[in-house]
Parts: sequence; C-alpha cells; structure tokens
Amino acid sequence: MSAVRNLLCEADRDEDELATRIQALGADRSRLADELDGSLVKSRKLERANREIAERLDAAIGKIRAVLGEGDKEKADEDDSDGDDDGEDE
Repeated sequence: MSAVRNLLCEADRDEDELATRIQALGADRSRLADELDGSLVKSRKLERANREIAERLDAAIGKIRAVLGEGDKEKADEDDSDGDDDGEDE
C-alpha cells in the first residue's frame, strides 16, 4: 500500500507541476500577444507616417520643379528678347 501511496503522491506532484507550467505558458502567451498587438499598432502608425511624408515630399518636389521650370522659361524668354536673332555677332 505504501508504494501505491507514493506513486499517487508523485502523480499528484507531477500533475501540479504540469498545471503550474501550463499556467506559466498561458501567461507568456498572453504577454506575447499583447506585445504583438502593440507592435502592429506601431507598425501601422509608421506606415501611415511614411505615406504622409512621401506625399509631402512628392508635392514639394513638384513645386520645386515648377519653380525651376519657370526660371528656365524666364531665362529662355530673356535670351530670345536680347535682339539677336541668330545668336552670332556681326
């Protein structure tokens, strides 16, 4: 009988140990799920900020090109209006 009791006590200890491990794994899983959710939120915010910055850069580049293009046009108009048709000295 003593051997049977020892086996039952050992089985109970093993069961308790397994239950403790399962609880720890569940807690780890919950913590990791929360961290993943936080990371996903941060990732989405970064992606949104990246798109907004890209749009602003595209708009700024367009404005700069427009200004530079106007400057080139004004320069070409000045060259055409200098009174010299062929650009050569007589």
